[in-house]
Amino acid sequence: MSNSLEGRVAVITGAGRGMGREHARLFAAEGARVVVNDTGAERDGTGNDPGVVGAIADELRSAGAEVVVSDHDVATTEGAQAAIDLALGTWGRLDVLVNNAGILRDRMFVNMTEEEWDSVISGHLRSTFSTTRIAAGHWRDRTKAGDDVRASVVNVSSTSGLLGAVGQSNYGAAKAGIAAMTVILAEELGRYGVRINAIVPVARTRMTEEVAGIADLVRAPADPAVFDTFHPGNVSPVVAWLATEACPATGRVLYVKGGEVRLVEGWHYSGTWEHEGRGTVAEVGDALGALLGETS
Repeated sequence: MSNSLEGRVAVITGAGRGMGREHARLFAAEGARVVVNDTGAERDGTGNDPGVVGAIADELRSAGAEVVVSDHDVATTEGAQAAIDLALGTWGRLDVLVNNAGILRDRMFVNMTEEEWDSVISGHLRSTFSTTRIAAGHWRDRTKAGDDVRASVVNVSSTSGLLGAVGQSNYGAAKAGIAAMTVILAEELGRYGVRINAIVPVARTRMTEEVAGIADLVRAPADPAVFDTFHPGNVSPVVAWLATEACPATGRVLYVKGGEVRLVEGWHYSGTWEHEGRGTVAEVGDALGALLGETS
């Protein structure tokens, strides 16, 4: 390892399993001091098992890493504050925030309940807001006190939000919101020495292993000599690089799968109709039908 994160203090949410666990392993191996956060909930957000995050903490400590455990629910302001305060109280600083926590409750929209909508929006978008808002306030205060802040936030979006996925309107809306928030906050927080980026990972996690039609796609190869494209650890080097002090990137959204990284750009203008004045319904219909390629 290169010790690329030597001296950096990181909070990683959703660190008990899957990608978050792999991020924690790599961060610790690269010299970071890490708060591993996870409630130990099931994939749908129910339940709470502190042993889940405790297990990865024990593993990292046995390898010589400096690690502390947070089982707080970061979708709440109180839980997010407690996780951030744990880093500050233990090591006196915070340099990196990785917003990896989230849950899944897929349902066709016409059958979706308010609770299924709210819980997924909270588990992803609200948890990303809560931790980032508290961390951003800390970094703003440090900057105003004259400190040279060089902080990094890494968020997690999804193709479900950027490209769409049937049955995931709640999850997709949350992930699209995270991507938009990333771009906006890169503009807002740069003045405080904060860079913020997002990844769009494609990997084998609880989010994908139990989804019909995807589980077979992401399954590990039977031959150990074959590169495991969907191993969640393949995503971690990109996250670690974004967390380094020297990384220049901000406001970027990066698709990561196996050894492949793509730069994802946002909504853009792809066609224009201009009319002098308001236009009638018929005029608008004819013009937009042609623009959209949907003429009758």
